[in-house]
Amino acid sequence: MITHTVIPSGRTWHFRRRVDVPIWIRIMIRLLAVILALVLVGIVLKLGGFAPLTLGRKALQQTLGTAYGLQQAVILATPLILTGLAVAVGMRMRLWNIGADGQLYLGAFAATAVALHVKGPAPVMLSLMFIAGAIGGMLWILIPALLRAYWNLNEIITTLLLNFVAVRLITYYAIGPWRDTTAAILSSTRRLPYELPMIGNSYLHIGIFIPIIVAVLLTLAIQNTRWGYEVRVIGGSRSVAEFAGIPVLRQILVVMLLSGALAGLSGIIEVAGTTHRLSGTLSNSYGYMGIVVAALANGSPFGVLVAGFLLAVLLNAGIVLQTSGLSVNAMVAINGVILIFAAVGEIAAQYHLVRKASDSPGEAGNQGQEHVEDEQV
Repeated sequence: MITHTVIPSGRTWHFRRRVDVPIWIRIMIRLLAVILALVLVGIVLKLGGFAPLTLGRKALQQTLGTAYGLQQAVILATPLILTGLAVAVGMRMRLWNIGADGQLYLGAFAATAVALHVKGPAPVMLSLMFIAGAIGGMLWILIPALLRAYWNLNEIITTLLLNFVAVRLITYYAIGPWRDTTAAILSSTRRLPYELPMIGNSYLHIGIFIPIIVAVLLTLAIQNTRWGYEVRVIGGSRSVAEFAGIPVLRQILVVMLLSGALAGLSGIIEVAGTTHRLSGTLSNSYGYMGIVVAALANGSPFGVLVAGFLLAVLLNAGIVLQTSGLSVNAMVAINGVILIFAAVGEIAAQYHLVRKASDSPGEAGNQGQEHVEDEQV
């Protein structure tokens, strides 16, 4: 008599990259990552003798639970989002603009020069200040862009080093030729005569809408224009782009100059909408934090909006928690843990587990099953 015994073959699990990640998966995994980070932070705080639930409730209440807290988060998010967009647009072509901080300073410097030395109607002057700010940021990234395009010199090094030059330049003018001599305790220029209009009776100015407009325009341009198509192709493979006849060198220059202009816009918004003076401490490392924002968003303009606001909330919450006994170092560590988990969540969302039939020797048959025939007499 002939019988057939079916023996299941071995199967293994492995990670496979998703071709397209649904938006709901990205959101759910990021939320899960942040929740896990908060649980870990809570455990550490509990072991340190703090009441994590009480601290968390206080931080949420004073940052998201009040109009003042929300307004401060939005104001702080504005430069973070713009510098994040500046870095993100370069990421589309695998270019890393580490000099957004310096470009922010030069944008503010150029806008301040216009405000202090040119007179005119406020609407016209604000428009000129925005144009000057964008040009200032573009000029500060021009040399790294030329070096990257024509000599293939690493833009990370050149843009980073120019940050330090920018700070020294602005500090010199703020405490030197442009210093406000009527206020001896201030190491800054005098108050700018032109300011962004405020929204009602709030602390917000109309500059907070600019990052949203820029994010929408960037998304439309990247997805629906020839320029965006060429940028995506170059980001996928430079050799393929060159073979297809895409002007790679020109696009490198365009993208890097656009990146500098966006960072420069964040500088003009800071001096015309928030600080109203130019100083060597204008940027609270906004350019460097913009790198974190862009990385968390994986280069997505809309993702930058979310990541920038999240980081602003975390920074504001840190200020609140410092009044409860936590040190600055502890807050830096807490924010770092949350951001690391969020970054891991972004990477995890791009993969999923699949089962694969084992291909080990000795296994044969259809669809990973082995049919063995035994004879019984």
